[in-house]
Amino acid sequence: MHSIAESQTPLDFAGVRALAADDMAQVDALIRSRLASDVVLINRIADHIIAGGGKRLRPMLHVLAAGAAGYAGKEHAKLAAIIEFIHTSTLLHDDVVDESDMRRGRKTANALWGNAASVLVGDFLYSRSFQLMVELDDMRIMRILADTTNTIAEGEVLQLLNIGNADVDEAAYLAVIERKTAVLFAAATELGGVLGGLDDTQTAALRRYGMELGYAFQIADDLLDYVSDAETLGKNIGDDLAEGKPTLPLIYAMQSADAEQLASLRHAIEHGGLDSLDRIVASIRDSGALERTHAKATAHAVAARDALAALAPSAHRDALLALADYAVERRF
Repeated sequence: MHSIAESQTPLDFAGVRALAADDMAQVDALIRSRLASDVVLINRIADHIIAGGGKRLRPMLHVLAAGAAGYAGKEHAKLAAIIEFIHTSTLLHDDVVDESDMRRGRKTANALWGNAASVLVGDFLYSRSFQLMVELDDMRIMRILADTTNTIAEGEVLQLLNIGNADVDEAAYLAVIERKTAVLFAAATELGGVLGGLDDTQTAALRRYGMELGYAFQIADDLLDYVSDAETLGKNIGDDLAEGKPTLPLIYAMQSADAEQLASLRHAIEHGGLDSLDRIVASIRDSGALERTHAKATAHAVAARDALAALAPSAHRDALLALADYAVERRF
């Protein structure tokens, strides 16, 4: 095991992106070439998705993990593109299920082209990712990604069942996060270890890092729904509440609420809408739920950092360490 010491000059997110920039340029070029289709509508929606940008965190995690594993080949760009296709397909499907019309401050594909087109282009991205997997011709890689996409689908159904359910507890909430978010982070980092030829212990450590990072990232994201704004988050305060999503701040708030507050919170989850948003957000903030949620996200970020002790020190490992901090502290 290698000790985790603070870097002399800790990387910020811009530094992490700079380290990954050459690899991500290859990934972006591959994404653009492999999204091309003879079907015009697919190209239009694909162009809209690419123009939407985003940080491409999941593919960047993969190329950084591959670098931390000492990989010096070219296949990491293809794997990173696969990971981004899988992620983007889930976003297209999620926006339909959630009836969302904004993402990252822009109109969603379903708002512009309708639900049917969004679902079908999401299917196209899933199938395109599997075409790329076959090109890699590695059964271990295909098994990891096939299991991951199946688990994500389970998570989407679990989340659907939780909408409007005020009895969802912390364990049920975390089960959705694991399947919907953390498993793709974990696959991204584990596959970096696979490409780099790390031993089973180190590859498992990279997977554990990705899983813990995924928890930290999503919990922090759910916290931002109550402390951020449309300009920084790309959605409005209370959007999760409007959709009837019982996320961790709400779950924690209900645990310490008095009878009147509890009834109000349960009604908000069960019926959605934002009729009493100001009062509900105030009760969540007053309950200490936001601080508890932040502490939970931080604990997962610390666990992610600790997992990296199995890897040899390197600039890429430093970048992964920095991302664990960024996952929790971004936009605060």
